Amino acid sequence: MCLAIPGQLLDIKGDDPLLRSGRVSFGGLVKEINLAYTPEAKVDDYVLVHVGFAISIIDEVEAERVFSYLDEIGEIE
Repeated sequence: MCLAIPGQLLDIKGDDPLLRSGRVSFGGLVKEINLAYTPEAKVDDYVLVHVGFAISIIDEVEAERVFSYLDEIGEIE
């Protein structure tokens, strides 16, 4: 089973669509993520991230729902 985790896009680097990246916050943990699959992503958007790639944009309500589920099963420390 694969799991994509939501995070909030803090900033964006690069002009080349294939090399574009951004810092994404996962509840305080910040990682550099490739944005090639989400060229429409903007700062403050919530993105679903799988193996270092943002694979889609989601709204804040959906992101909070996922965080709630993860908290419920004890995966958020």
